[in-house]
Amino acid sequence: MSARHTLVRSMHDIGLASWFGGSLMGAVGLNGAAAAAKDPQERVALAAKGWARWTPVVVASVGLHTLGSIGLIAGNAKRLEHQEGARTNTVVKGLLTVAAAATTLYAGGVGKTQHEHADEGAPGATEASRSSSAELTAAQEKQKALQWAIPALTGVLIVLAAQQGEQQRPLGGRLHGR
Repeated sequence: MSARHTLVRSMHDIGLASWFGGSLMGAVGLNGAAAAAKDPQERVALAAKGWARWTPVVVASVGLHTLGSIGLIAGNAKRLEHQEGARTNTVVKGLLTVAAAATTLYAGGVGKTQHEHADEGAPGATEASRSSSAELTAAQEKQKALQWAIPALTGVLIVLAAQQGEQQRPLGGRLHGR
């Protein structure tokens, strides 16, 4: 692999940006808009339909990010071997990526449960009513936390990626203000 890793870095960054941005937009925009539906029975259903449409995109985003990450690790193997800070960052990013992917997958399963009970109606995508079944209530309570956990985890990954970029800058440039 050449010293420039534009393709794999772009895969890493575009996948992560899509994963982060889509999950944040879904939590704020999609779930918020679904709560504004006049018919309580439409609220969970609309959110579930929107998230179902997002599923193939988020799967592709996670896959693209993962492939880009693997490419960057391969391309920076020597640096990772000798630069302890980069190695630590890579391990932490790997663990957080697995956590974010597992959280995303789990949220999808919870969303499926919400979709199965959408006809019960609710005040919002993550707010149960007193008449909601135990299954829908539990799913909505979980989703209320999961919808924020995914952008939080992927946001930390963005910060760690920026830190890795800084670690690749030559030390001389930092000392001389370049």
